[in-house]
This record gives sequence, C-alpha cells and structure tokens, in this order.
Amino acid sequence: MNLKISALDFVEEVKNGNISAEDFVSATIDRINQVDEKLHAFLQVNSKAIEQASQIDKKIKSGEKVGDCFGMPISIKDNICIKHSKTTCGSKMLEKFVAPYDATVISRLKKQDAIFVGKNNLDEFAMGLTTEFSAYGPSRNPWNTDYVPGGSSGGSAVSVSAFECIASLGSDTGGSVRNPASFCSSVGYKPTYGLLSRYGLISYANSIEQIGPITRTVKDTAFLLNILSGLDPNDNTTIDNQGQDYLSGIDSGIEGKKIGIVQEMMGEGADPEVVSATKDAVSKLERLGAICEEVSIEMVKYSVAAYYTITATEAGSNLARYDNLRYGYDFSVEGFEFNSYISKARTKFGPEVIRRMILGGFVPSAGHAGKYFLKALKVKSKLTKEIVSSFKKYDYLIAPTVPILPFKIGEKIDDPVALFLVDINTVASNLTGVPSISVPYSISKGLPIGIQLLANHGEDKSLLQAARALETTVKLPEVPI
Repeated sequence: MNLKISALDFVEEVKNGNISAEDFVSATIDRINQVDEKLHAFLQVNSKAIEQASQIDKKIKSGEKVGDCFGMPISIKDNICIKHSKTTCGSKMLEKFVAPYDATVISRLKKQDAIFVGKNNLDEFAMGLTTEFSAYGPSRNPWNTDYVPGGSSGGSAVSVSAFECIASLGSDTGGSVRNPASFCSSVGYKPTYGLLSRYGLISYANSIEQIGPITRTVKDTAFLLNILSGLDPNDNTTIDNQGQDYLSGIDSGIEGKKIGIVQEMMGEGADPEVVSATKDAVSKLERLGAICEEVSIEMVKYSVAAYYTITATEAGSNLARYDNLRYGYDFSVEGFEFNSYISKARTKFGPEVIRRMILGGFVPSAGHAGKYFLKALKVKSKLTKEIVSSFKKYDYLIAPTVPILPFKIGEKIDDPVALFLVDINTVASNLTGVPSISVPYSISKGLPIGIQLLANHGEDKSLLQAARALETTVKLPEVPI
C-alpha cells in the first residue's frame, strides 16, 4: 500500500475503486505502530479507525453519497476537541479530560467522511517551539531523530512527514503550524484570521491564534480549506469567505506578480544555508515571471517581544480556569485553604506554562501595563500598518519560515530567549492576521528548510497559487525513516 500519496490522489484512488478506505487506514495504523515508538507523534490512536473506514467502504459499494474525504486518515493536534476523546493539550493538568463536544473543524471533517487516526503530541498548551515541552515527552524529527521537529504542532508535522496520516490539523499562534512544517518538510498553512473557526480549540491567545492544516502538497491544503473555512455561529470572529473554491485556478502561476523579500527576516542570526535557499527560491520565482525586490519592514525586529507580551497576557487569563476545581485531576482539598490549594494544584503545569502564566500576570498589571502590555499593542498596530502598506506595492512577501536549521533535542531547552527568536519570521503573520504558508524547499545537512510566503488579509486563494508555483520548482528526497 502506497502511503505516500497526496490527499487528492487518495480521493481519486478510492473513488475509482483502486484502493479501499479500510485497507489504506489499516496500513496507516500499521505504519504508526511501526515507527511511532521512535517518533512519538501521537498521544493516542483511534482504536475504531479501521472499523470506521470499513463503514465508508460499505457506503461507497451501496451507492450512498460519500463525503469529499472518502475515509481519508487525518491526525489532530491534541488541543482540538473530538467528542468522547481525551484532549490533554500535552499537559498532566488535563490528563483525564474527555471532550464533551466536537470542534467545528472536526464536525466539518466528519461530515465529509474523514477518519481521525489519532491525537498528536504538542508543547504543553501549545506553548513552545520544539515539542520538547510536552508533559508526555518530546516528538522527534523523522529526518533525524536526534533533532527537534519544531512546535508546538510538532506531532502533527511529524505524522504527515512520516506517512502516519495523509494530513493533520494543528494550531498556529506564532508559527506553531509553519515552524514544524518547515522543520519536517511539510506544507504548513496559517489562514487569514477568522477564516477557520476556533470553536473547540482550547484557547492559548484568542486574538491571534488560528487552526491550520499541515499537508503533503499545496493542493491538499486548498482541498482542506474548502471543507474547513467559512462562517461559524459558535465563533463570532469567523469571516464569510463567500464559499470560495481554493482549488480552482491554483495552477494560475505568478507571472507579473510582485514579491517583497523581507530584509529583517534574513538578517543577523540566520543560518547561511537558510539564506542561500531563500535566495535560490527567489531566483526560481523570478524565472516563473515574478518581480522580486527587497523590502524593509522595520517593526519585525520588535515583533517577538510584542508577541510574547501579548500572548502571555492572554494565556495568563485563559489558563486561570485550570484551578483544579473546574478542570484538573484527582487531588484532595484536605489540609489546604483556597489559594494554597490552587497554587499546589498548578504544580502539575510544566515550566514553560508556569513561566508564561507568571509573565501574563505581571505585564498587564497596574504600574506595568503602560511599560509592557500597552507598548506591545502599539507595536502590533504599527507592524500591521507596515505589513498592510507593503501589500499596496507587493502581492506577496517572502522569507525563510525559520531563520535557522532544526537543532538537536535539548540544545536550546534551557535558553528561552534563544528559543523565542526562532519565532522571529512567523509571529508577524499572527500579530497582523494575514495569511502565510510554509512550503518545503530544500534539504541541508540532512535537515529540511521551508520558505514562507505571506499575502494580504483575505488573499488566501492568491497565496495558495503563489505557493503552488514555488512548489512546482522543488523535488525533494524522501524522508529517511
């Protein structure tokens, strides 16, 4: 069974009777059992997946209408709720929490007959860049298992790259879909803010986070966006995309399009191999007819500080609910007064979550808000103005997704500032709400490099066309695992 096919090829193969959904899902589960002990992409595997795929095959044989996914095996980051399934957020605090409802993105995939093969590992409460901050142990990069896969959606990216599913859903608050997609050589998409519903995503930083797909190809991303996007009465931040078809015209090319190369995203600290790959990608786009020139977006250099100030503030508020009274684990109240009980209960959080909760209580507090939180909001506003203004001149912006190559597990875990800087190229898209995509581009020293493209608000379809054009110039080796 060829588990390396794209989502669109899978649909055609099942439609035409060349493969059955049951056989493919069964082979996918076998693959998980074969490699995941080494990779740790999954926190749980759906024991009913093969049986569910068999039901899809029966519907096909009986001539019943079948959803667009035709039993496609998809994995889900474990901060997105699936009814009656555990949703741990990679935390001991929610070790036994069973979701009472489906996230909207899950409902929409179920309606189209997707099969969820399991829940993916992640940095605890999506707070991290390497998946090392999971309470259940790190995921490992399938290109070299001594290296991090990126984060916080590391398990999702690993599962796609290692052929443990066809596609995955992650969440992206500051690059958490694009960063691991780049590190694992998958396509990672952060939509325009509001394009996908966040209902059923366990909140980290509501004002900037988005659910996004991780796939093998740009066309697969477009396919999933057709299913997942659009208004949701349960999320009043969602936008009406007028039923846009993201697959139609995806091979339109980029001839005559103008692309700005963001100087600040290729500056000090960037690995030479990453800069070289980006310049090579620019050259290929120019050969396809694009007009590329350098552009300066000055506020990028302040974006990481602003991002962590804002997200810590929102996280501090969101995580206040985990007091072990409403959500939590078995822990007796005997011998405690109210505040000491909550403090003791929260020792179940890992160090990265605790650090951000403390920061989130400090920066917006009286006497400090003006110096930190309000200043961060000003940076966000100025950055948005700069980015949106740049799209008056350029159709897209381009930069490396991550300015450095993947690094070894444990190498940066004790240096939070060094880790934060990994986000420097990705947080701008979240702070401004514009769509961005990471496209696998090259392999250096056996490790993947991704190229990021950004477009203006609502220009998701056009952005996918540009990403598809870049993708056609690339032929990469297969993942070695």
